[in-house]
Amino acid sequence: MSRAIYRSNGFTLVEVVVALVVFTIGLLAITAMQIVSTKGGYFSNNVTQATIFAQDKLENLKNLSYSDPQLASGQHDEGEMSGTVFSRQYNIVEDTGNSFKTITVTVQWVDRENHSLSFTTIRSK
Repeated sequence: MSRAIYRSNGFTLVEVVVALVVFTIGLLAITAMQIVSTKGGYFSNNVTQATIFAQDKLENLKNLSYSDPQLASGQHDEGEMSGTVFSRQYNIVEDTGNSFKTITVTVQWVDRENHSLSFTTIRSK
């Protein structure tokens, strides 16, 4: 009797299932990284916008005359900026003995958490 020798040219069902499991785990990891990347990009965009709004106001206030009413001591709340999720306020503290004012501009926003960003400068006479 002759024995027939069978050669397998394909994959077994177990090999296919293991390959699919490994492939699925890889796809899930890539999906998770994509979600984290998207959230990071969204937050970075908000920080950039808040920085622009704060710097814009700070530059505007620095270019006013020392006695301008906008540079009066105290908290100045501009509220929510039109068409955005950002609110802006600034605080002026005057040191009359040394003839300078400390200007602090704060921009706040809420996405899932409360965030704020502040810049401070000193304006002299």
